[in-house]
Amino acid sequence: MSLIAIAFIVLGLFFFFGATIGILRLPDFYSRAHAAGKADTLSTILIILGCALYYLDHSHYDLASFNVAFKLFVIIAFVFIGSPTATHAIMDAAESAGVQHWSKDKDKS
Repeated sequence: MSLIAIAFIVLGLFFFFGATIGILRLPDFYSRAHAAGKADTLSTILIILGCALYYLDHSHYDLASFNVAFKLFVIIAFVFIGSPTATHAIMDAAESAGVQHWSKDKDKS
């Protein structure tokens, strides 16, 4: 079980790294927000899930460990709902403020 937990954590770090590259390399605000919103949500969920599994495995499945794991799963639910909603709200506000989308035609000038 520890190997599965560590695999989830490493996979989450991989997606965080991918989001960082996306933020640095993508051309406009909307692309960067999309990369950050999607990858950060998935990576946060994977890391918290890995922590919950690791904690359950090393505490020998007693009642207190199930309580901690339940709280971590509640955090996962909040992240799963809150992060995409916040990303959408930020992108909607940028659209309302008139932030321009990237196009290849702008790059050539």
